[in-house]
Amino acid sequence: MHHRYSTIAALFTVALATSALAAPTLPGINIRWDNCYADGGVMNKSFACDTNTGTELAVMSLQLEAGMDPVSGMEIRVSLKAAAPALPAWWQFKNTGSCRQASLSYIPFLASTADCIDWGQGHGGGGAVAAYRVDEIGPGSAVIVIASAVPSTNLVQLDPVTEYTVGALTVNHAKTVGTDACAGCTTPVCILFTSLDVTTPDIANDRLFTQGANDVASQVIHWQNGQLTNLVNHCNGTFDCSTQFDCLAIASTTAARRNTWGAVKSLYR
Repeated sequence: MHHRYSTIAALFTVALATSALAAPTLPGINIRWDNCYADGGVMNKSFACDTNTGTELAVMSLQLEAGMDPVSGMEIRVSLKAAAPALPAWWQFKNTGSCRQASLSYIPFLASTADCIDWGQGHGGGGAVAAYRVDEIGPGSAVIVIASAVPSTNLVQLDPVTEYTVGALTVNHAKTVGTDACAGCTTPVCILFTSLDVTTPDIANDRLFTQGANDVASQVIHWQNGQLTNLVNHCNGTFDCSTQFDCLAIASTTAARRNTWGAVKSLYR
């Protein structure tokens, strides 16, 4: 299988103090709240934690430097870590006995927009959260593993540069307030789109992506003004990653800044 490795701190030596988004670093992956990267999705999500209704959407996407054809599926890995010594109950999903067992889900296909195209291109198919592994990359963490595919009769062609949405994670607000509330909604959390394996009928042609398409910050989102730092991310495949990072709580005025090369540099060890 083709291997791609994330850049580490020693390879990143220059930072520019500018408010502009970095130039594309294709190929790569993106994640943003509310919308895809090109449609203006945001890096930080602040929630007042005052209602049990509503849902947050984290949209994942891919941009290629060269086309792929035929493509059959997506294998996704997402890592998260709280700015706390243990993963809050509010972020405990899927596993039997977890506080908010049914509050995390995955949408495999999203409606195309002018700037972001549904990777399945209308061919349907399915997908699901296959695993939610608490503390896999250290205390206060979780790893989400997802798989989706189109039918074998509707394989797709992916073009270069185009931003393709590869699905979205949804996190609802159930059990945020009230007598059965799960503690920890206000705790800052950092979320990394760790890896994406684009699968084909021939495994030798699969491609693994572990870097941001628009600088490393484009594969990171924050909850409640968390700040991801000290990132090391090395994957040999969807199910074989060595990922470490820390999540810090920062002031909202800092979190609201647009991504800068200086902020990118701070991600690395």
